[in-house]
Amino acid sequence: MIVQAIRSDLLKINGKGLWFLTFLAPVGLIAMQGLNYGLRYDYMIKAYAGDPWGGLLDNILMFVPIALLMGITILSSMLANVEHHTSAWKQLLALPISRYAVFGSKFAIVALLLAVASIVLALGSFGLGLLLGFDAADFPVTDAIKLAAYPYLASWTLLTPVLWMCVTYRNQSLPITIGIVAALISVFPLSEWVPTNWPLASYKAENGETFVLAGLIIGLVILLPAAVHFNRKDVN
Repeated sequence: MIVQAIRSDLLKINGKGLWFLTFLAPVGLIAMQGLNYGLRYDYMIKAYAGDPWGGLLDNILMFVPIALLMGITILSSMLANVEHHTSAWKQLLALPISRYAVFGSKFAIVALLLAVASIVLALGSFGLGLLLGFDAADFPVTDAIKLAAYPYLASWTLLTPVLWMCVTYRNQSLPITIGIVAALISVFPLSEWVPTNWPLASYKAENGETFVLAGLIIGLVILLPAAVHFNRKDVN
């Protein structure tokens, strides 16, 4: 049942700009670092002479948390608004399909889009490094996988509540405000136990896997009451 709901949502988002934003964010980050290196090529190469690939990934990583949290906010809101703007919730929920499947589908779509963006970011990092003249043989595949997967999974603890609010309320001001504030907070060096810092800590901290598991587990735990609430609440 949830597979059918996911297929339906994939069709609904065609032409809505969600796929465009999914690719725009990682391509934009790569382009920004390309400009950074282009303007300061000699300095950057000297600064990271011992590990040029590591330096490139670290510079990209600086902007990954804010991009992820903004992506969660924008994609969740846009996906929910597919139903809100057409007042299609009543028709959708009148179909012989579980509300749990409907909510699970929304979660799966946003998670899928973010996963695609993360993969594009890792591939784009490799492509940018080649353009900068880095040796492909030295490419740190493990670090690139961590860059794509760890911050993404650690952000699930914020993905679930933001999506929950977006699909529940027609007025998107509250979830968008919370998402933007969380994204802005993520750039400040707060305690690593603040969830907004988990995407960065998951890659940089020695116990990064702890933040990955915490984000993943807490996100899935919150998913249960969110689905129960969505199942019981009238959605306009």
